Amino acid sequence: MSTAAKAYRLLRAVLMTAVEEDKLLSRNPCRIKGADNEQTPERPILTVAQVFELADRMADRRFRALILLTTFASLRWGEVIALRRSDIDLKARTVRVREQLIELDGGDMVLSPSKSRAGKRTVSIPSAIVPALTEHLAEFVDRADEAFVFLGKRGGYLRGGNFRREAKWAEALKEMGVNGRHFHDLRHTGNTLAAQSGASLADLKARMGHDSDRAALIYQHATRDADQSARAEAERTRRDGGEAGTLAES
Repeated sequence: MSTAAKAYRLLRAVLMTAVEEDKLLSRNPCRIKGADNEQTPERPILTVAQVFELADRMADRRFRALILLTTFASLRWGEVIALRRSDIDLKARTVRVREQLIELDGGDMVLSPSKSRAGKRTVSIPSAIVPALTEHLAEFVDRADEAFVFLGKRGGYLRGGNFRREAKWAEALKEMGVNGRHFHDLRHTGNTLAAQSGASLADLKARMGHDSDRAALIYQHATRDADQSARAEAERTRRDGGEAGTLAES
């Protein structure tokens, strides 16, 4: 559990002070390997079919393209709601990420550059979502290049709470039988699909907007493990079937 890991790190730091500065202890008793590692449960992903179904179940049609683009471009919430018309190139099938919208504790919405150099990126999108984007741009987005692609009903910045309420997010998930999914799970799904497609480590890092290898490696390893498990299960099924056939013939 992450809470236990954080508590262990705090205790170790306190006792390290007792050892090194106060000389109250000869050595730090916190010596359990791995106790400071946070074990967070892996978030669930959706299948491609479920992503399209979720998009179709949005109570407001202006959110259909939002679901598809977030997933298949592996975008963060703040990135997708900050997109402008000029950031989307339907002919090249790319989306440019250069800004993010942040909702402060007081309720103010602040537009700022991407949080890192890697966060500024251009991501490819599949042709399957181009029709939905074309329709959305024509129906819901002003013609100006700097017009925001996703806004609320009243033309203001799209806030998380307003989106969940107007889209009836929880209701859609319940109808699909996938309760408990978070909006961020769409990005997780997109990253997983990209890894499954055989994207290289460099491609995954660029797509996700990360400087380090760590996150991309997690997706690559998870995909590799899943592939190995699938192959093992297929081999087991084949062998079981073969043995059943042999018994049937005897």
